[in-house]
Amino acid sequence: MQPINTALCSYGMSGKVFHAPFISVNPNFNLYGVLERTKNLAQEHYPNIKTFRSLEDILADESIELVVVNTPNITHYEFSKKVISVGKHLVVEKPFTTTVSEAKELIQLAKTKNVTISVYHNRRYDSDFKTVQSILNDGCLGDIVEAEFHYDRYNPGLSYKTHKELPTPGVGSLYDLGSHLIDQAIQFFGLPHAVQADLDAYRPNSKVNDYFDLKLFYPTHRVILKSSYYVREPLPGNILHGKKGSFIKSKADIQEAELIAGNMPGTPEWGIVPDEEKGLLHTEKDGRVIKEYIPTARGNYMDYYNGIYEALRNNKPLPVSAEEGMLVIKVIEAALKSHSEQKRINLNNS
Repeated sequence: MQPINTALCSYGMSGKVFHAPFISVNPNFNLYGVLERTKNLAQEHYPNIKTFRSLEDILADESIELVVVNTPNITHYEFSKKVISVGKHLVVEKPFTTTVSEAKELIQLAKTKNVTISVYHNRRYDSDFKTVQSILNDGCLGDIVEAEFHYDRYNPGLSYKTHKELPTPGVGSLYDLGSHLIDQAIQFFGLPHAVQADLDAYRPNSKVNDYFDLKLFYPTHRVILKSSYYVREPLPGNILHGKKGSFIKSKADIQEAELIAGNMPGTPEWGIVPDEEKGLLHTEKDGRVIKEYIPTARGNYMDYYNGIYEALRNNKPLPVSAEEGMLVIKVIEAALKSHSEQKRINLNNS
């Protein structure tokens, strides 16, 4: 079948690291063009692509079938609406939008225009996520009582990207890092029935949240999601306790580091993490208590784009639907309200 002509709406870290490498080496896609207002950085890496100076130029090019909106969070709704309106398929970076109402509008518009929207929640294809998913599917921990997931960094300085530090909708670590953790929690356990959140800004002169502590309430268990920019020595990123046992695992995935270093996906070693990142399983099997280290699953962001191809060419389900992306925003809105009102928010009434 004809490769999918794809255009990126920016060539910052997201475009250069998380999208262009996978689109360019996948034979089912053609990295057709990139939007750069003044520079030609993408052409230095991909000489055969087109450089567009405006979104309108991308929308006017009938050869483009798929557009990746990987611009600042606050622009996702505006850019996505324009892409959908001209009948092009859409991949939009997480977070999908800044509000649930924006997400609902885009979903309805896409149905009217008969195009697809997928949200780029690539962390579903991280090694540690896939490892935890395997443990949960196996049922070796018994009924889950508590789970805790971290996305921590040591990065006390403000970002040189000024739009990330302005107190505008969609800005702050809850949207940037929290959207990953929230999506993963929903994938593991479904939508919680209530949320309680504590947000703060600890970096000097920070005007946006750089710390969050979310508690997600489920009928039978609790899930804690945490992130801080002041974690020099990281705790385990994945901690699960069930009625039969526990699983503790570092937050380890090698793909981002490999991509930043300029390595391209598709090699035999891609996505394989070192042995020392194995997770500790302490549980009971067949009446016998065991304590063993579990190998880390192989991560592969290419699975996302393979899923996009199957959806567009073979009518298979999208790897991440717009509705799934909207659930993440629903939890974020509840978390913001919880912090503001200093109380637990029932999602059914938020």
